[in-house]
Amino acid sequence: MAEAGNVFDVVILGGGSGGYACAFRAADLGLNVALIEKAEVGGTCLHRGCIPTKALLHAAEVADLSRESASFGVNTILNGIDMPGVNKYKDGVVAGLYKGLQGIVKARKITFVAGEGVLSAPNQVTVNGEVYTGRNVVLATGSAPKSLPGLQIDGQRIISSDHALKLDRVPASVVVLGGGVIGCEFASVYKSFGAEVTIVEFLPHLVPLEDENSSKLLERAFRRRGIKFEIDNGFTGVDYTDTGVRVHTAKGKDFDAELLLVAVGRGPVSAGLGFEQAGVQTDRGYVKVNEYCQTSVQNVYAVGDLIPTLQLAHVGFAEGILVAEHIAGLNPRPVDYDGVPRVTYSNPEVASCGLTEARAAEKFGAEHVKTLSYNLAGNGKSKILKTQGEVKLVQIQGVAGEDDRVVGIHMVGDRVGELVAEAQLIYNWDATPLDVAQFIHAHPTQGEALGEAHLALAGKPLHVHD
Repeated sequence: MAEAGNVFDVVILGGGSGGYACAFRAADLGLNVALIEKAEVGGTCLHRGCIPTKALLHAAEVADLSRESASFGVNTILNGIDMPGVNKYKDGVVAGLYKGLQGIVKARKITFVAGEGVLSAPNQVTVNGEVYTGRNVVLATGSAPKSLPGLQIDGQRIISSDHALKLDRVPASVVVLGGGVIGCEFASVYKSFGAEVTIVEFLPHLVPLEDENSSKLLERAFRRRGIKFEIDNGFTGVDYTDTGVRVHTAKGKDFDAELLLVAVGRGPVSAGLGFEQAGVQTDRGYVKVNEYCQTSVQNVYAVGDLIPTLQLAHVGFAEGILVAEHIAGLNPRPVDYDGVPRVTYSNPEVASCGLTEARAAEKFGAEHVKTLSYNLAGNGKSKILKTQGEVKLVQIQGVAGEDDRVVGIHMVGDRVGELVAEAQLIYNWDATPLDVAQFIHAHPTQGEALGEAHLALAGKPLHVHD
């Protein structure tokens, strides 16, 4: 029997994005919450993912601007990359946000339990020998970097993204295994810092989950930057050499480098935590849930990277809030995962919301899909920033029961990640090109590119010509 003091309305196992968002919202709704975390509140995103990698990417942007400043009429000299200094800056950003999160936990009177918890019964989590009982239990144990069969990450020459965030030097050369979001972001950082970079990707394009046009634009930009990539080619093995590693591929090409960064995705952390024993159904390690993130066990929920949805911190936030409100009986609306904004923070950035052209054609029929691409060459602010790219719109037309709405927005270029907020409003509010065309966008801004693209798609082009 659990002691009376260890009984809560909600017990949350995992203090990452999904877990702490659920805790904060549940506490706001007057529920008594225990948040259990084996490391630090904030999880992967704050300590080993989103925040530190974006700090590195900003440092990389500063390096690029310093190197290229003469093109703006400003004479500077890039003397090199001080990795201890970069890491100090990165760690300072993380520490400030971590302190803020700790303050919120305390302010909302959430019981924080430090330790590695196990689901010891459908309504109980055991931590350090002590039992915490929840009228509702939320599983939020997150994910960890994956590898491939036979590929041993040693943390020295063959590293994961976790190791990459702690490097005290800039390697001379890197092979990045995996051309998804994580791989492209680190490839971008390393190239900006002065390393020779080669990406090896099994699928036919970089960032393969994005619209194919966005992938091709990123590939073109990477070629201009001197980032090499080998696509549609699988990894077969790696050997140690006197100076680093030699990576072998299915097409017989070998690549030598100082380091091999394994960026083939992240897998759920679920093994050995008692989930199956408590009756929670899983599939390939992921916890199976319904649209309200409920598992196969009554009053047990799961959120974040532990479930097979988009592995994004803001998705975890949304799922955590959804669960808290569902527990509180507020009847929340399930997450529309197509409506989630997605950003790859490389140089250039890739941002999107909604359906790719291929998915729209599959869902509505190719004959009902119309696209328009607006080149950033016509956007004044993009010219000022010396960035290249496009805004691509995917619209459906003539579908019974549907407005001729925009179902996909896909953007490539510096800083386009900041435009995705408007893009998600366009998609999630079922806007048509005419709906957006009536809004006036400030000049000169990159946001104008979204406005101009919709003007053109509505048949009212301004700075666009055939």
